[in-house]
Amino acid sequence: MSTDRRVALVTGGAQGIGRGIAEGLALDGFHVVVADRSPAPAEATVAAIRQDGGAASALEVDVTDSALVTAALDRVANDVGPVHVLVNNAGWDDHKRFVETDEAFWDQIIDLNFKAALRFVRHLLPGMIDRKAGRIVNIGSDAGRVGSSMEAVYSGARGGVIAFTKTIAREAARAGVTANVVCPGPTRTPAMDAVLAQQGDAEAVMAAMVKAVPMRRLGEPSDIAAAVRFFASDAAGFVTGQTLSVSGGLTMA
Repeated sequence: MSTDRRVALVTGGAQGIGRGIAEGLALDGFHVVVADRSPAPAEATVAAIRQDGGAASALEVDVTDSALVTAALDRVANDVGPVHVLVNNAGWDDHKRFVETDEAFWDQIIDLNFKAALRFVRHLLPGMIDRKAGRIVNIGSDAGRVGSSMEAVYSGARGGVIAFTKTIAREAARAGVTANVVCPGPTRTPAMDAVLAQQGDAEAVMAAMVKAVPMRRLGEPSDIAAAVRFFASDAAGFVTGQTLSVSGGLTMA
């Protein structure tokens, strides 16, 4: 095991935005750990990265289980090395009016979209502080910045991610560790395609989404990856506690 290689870990890294981030960080020379609960897509992403000359490995993990997260991260430390860049990307939502939700749904959304980030930061931040180097990039959502109809609990969880990241940025700043948030706007991913496929008129829904974006297109995973790559880079060493929306101008507040 090399002791000087730079390691980046991306949760939910097998598909969509996570895959775009993993591929982008690999281009920047990181050994990327593709952490995902679905091993086959994770291995496919690893294979694609390696085919392009990058370094990557897959890590099967359920981000909602603290014991499994601890065991998985211990394997990364032993097999790959210390994590320099942590990207908490895993997330999910189901569009419902708040009055139609129950506490079991709240727990599911908060556990995946908020507490998962806490688990990974809690495990990896002490090592970053000891080494006086590290980058934490949490993927939020514009829903957490400005709210979003049919996403009340998700919006609250993502808002929590933003506030949590700012506090970590303050607590870790003296150690040279940065923490920032990237908030994607509407982004073209397999998950979005699946949601659109369930609509009565998917083409009309897509057209309405595109029309709402001032740049008249949806985001691509590579657009989100570009922001993450900046925050993970040496050039962003004096940037911390910031929230960057990547939405084509959809939200500007």
